[in-house]
Amino acid sequence: MPLSDAALLRFLTSVHPYDSLEPALLQELAPKFRQIDATAGAPVYALNEELEGLYLVHSGEVEVADENGIPVSILGPRNSFGERGLTRGGRAVTSAQATARTLLLLLPKSEFHTLMASQPQMAKFFGRRRPGGRETSNLATTCIAAIMARDPVTCSSGLTCQGAAQLMRDQRVSSVCVTDGVRLQGIVTTRDLTGKILAAGKPISTPVSTVMTPDPLTLAPSAIGSDVLHLMMEHGIGHIPVVEAGRLAGIVTQTDLTRFQAISTGEMVSRIASARSAEDMANVTAEIPRLLVQLVASGNRHEVVTRLITDIADTVTRRLLALAEEKLGPAPVPFLWLACGSQGRREQTGVSDQDNCLILSDDMAPEDETYFAQLAGFVCDGLNTCGYVYCPGDMMASNRRWRQPLRVWRDYFRGWIAKPDPQAQMLASVMFDLRPIGGEAALFAGLHQETLQAASANSIFTAHMIANSLKHTPPLGLLRGLATIRSGEHRNTLDMKHNGVVPVVDLGRVYALQGKLTDVNTRARLEAAETAGVLSPAGARDLLDAYDLIALTRLEHQAEQIRSGQAPDNYLAPSDLSDFERSHLRDAFVVIKTMQSAVGHGKGMLS
Repeated sequence: MPLSDAALLRFLTSVHPYDSLEPALLQELAPKFRQIDATAGAPVYALNEELEGLYLVHSGEVEVADENGIPVSILGPRNSFGERGLTRGGRAVTSAQATARTLLLLLPKSEFHTLMASQPQMAKFFGRRRPGGRETSNLATTCIAAIMARDPVTCSSGLTCQGAAQLMRDQRVSSVCVTDGVRLQGIVTTRDLTGKILAAGKPISTPVSTVMTPDPLTLAPSAIGSDVLHLMMEHGIGHIPVVEAGRLAGIVTQTDLTRFQAISTGEMVSRIASARSAEDMANVTAEIPRLLVQLVASGNRHEVVTRLITDIADTVTRRLLALAEEKLGPAPVPFLWLACGSQGRREQTGVSDQDNCLILSDDMAPEDETYFAQLAGFVCDGLNTCGYVYCPGDMMASNRRWRQPLRVWRDYFRGWIAKPDPQAQMLASVMFDLRPIGGEAALFAGLHQETLQAASANSIFTAHMIANSLKHTPPLGLLRGLATIRSGEHRNTLDMKHNGVVPVVDLGRVYALQGKLTDVNTRARLEAAETAGVLSPAGARDLLDAYDLIALTRLEHQAEQIRSGQAPDNYLAPSDLSDFERSHLRDAFVVIKTMQSAVGHGKGMLS
């Protein structure tokens, strides 16, 4: 029996976001809903079908399936569906059918679009993107392309120091970039001229090539302000050239920065860089929880928050390496310390262990192993002291298996690719997230490229990696949308790491493998996958939106725990969220499940 107008109005006032509309508007809107009585098994709409409008379940049950026919959720009363298609051209991106006798309320698409345009609460609830925190424009998160000097003063390597000084005076700058046209060769600063020429009593006719800093530290235009400040404070420099595609694009100096805007992370990096022990550094890293709260409260994007927190771990690692060499003496052969896991991807939060390894030069002698064992032990112990606890799986450089010459690492990757058993898949997944932290970066460059090429060319290995990426599934229950942990310490919560962030991390790794992409950060991988055509623009947009929502929700949960005096974790109770937040979180998980289904069926795109 159809609902009466009064009954329909009462029902709508119990459903968000209709309950937030003005009573007069809602009373006018109610009669415009068309009531559909669907029998069990009856289709509601098919994939790619032109949608008539937005559906709302009054009673009964509707199964929504992805493009491969795999159910992604079963919706009960007060659940809406169809909005994704309506906001993306009007065609269904899923299919839906009633699984029981169901009464549906259909809001015509013209009315839906009118409400989306005129009612902020409707746009907020059904919009394609989650409303974020307030936008921030502080230096720490500003792209340096917006603050760098775009026409740096340059000279040739043959110019005299007097000529360089006159150039600085005339141009009112404190440095000159030495180039051979467009390629950066070095940099000369006023400090170089006073310390290396005037103070040393050398003639002013000395060419700048003898006093310049050759091959100086540089950044790309895509770096952010905190990258500049951290580099300056860690290395005690005041000028950083900006290089893009091998060409000098600009320069950032201390006078371009307002220090207090990045004082929180900048000061922490500075204190770590001058620390004399792991205990001194631990006093600094103990402030990371407070830093996380501040960064989240400031409205920063999740990838900026995790990048800044990871920067601190990187600085700790490099400082421990320096202290180890002070204690043990210079390394007998070149080496490279690398991070994997969340540090490798620059995605550390308030809860992080350590995952690292050492690549050693093939020139090492057997007796050199003692030195590197001591160095690895010193650094891993120091990281643990600083709060980066030992890896439960012992994937650390202190484990000799992960402290090997380059030739052994090549054999490792070749073996994992040739025989992708479950352990090989797991190890390869972790090691594909490697990022150099300290030492001779050239030891990794060739290995990274050749491994990526070999892995992407091996269809069996790729298939195994895809299968491995589907082991972590989003927490979707068939009823009521979200499936919580059923027992144990974390009963009735969602694991926002293993069932939220990790599925996207795994997908990003697969896309990187398919597209031979060198990016390690998950968000960068998704964006690069779209550029390379591995992901369609629509699929990339959906997945990025879903990832952003889940990652930020996880950070907000941890920040709230810290504010409440609790240790941060990854377990979120859905009951702590509003109906609005639960609905959007469920939608994000549906997107991930759909993308997993697509990649599992040999597709990389979600049209």
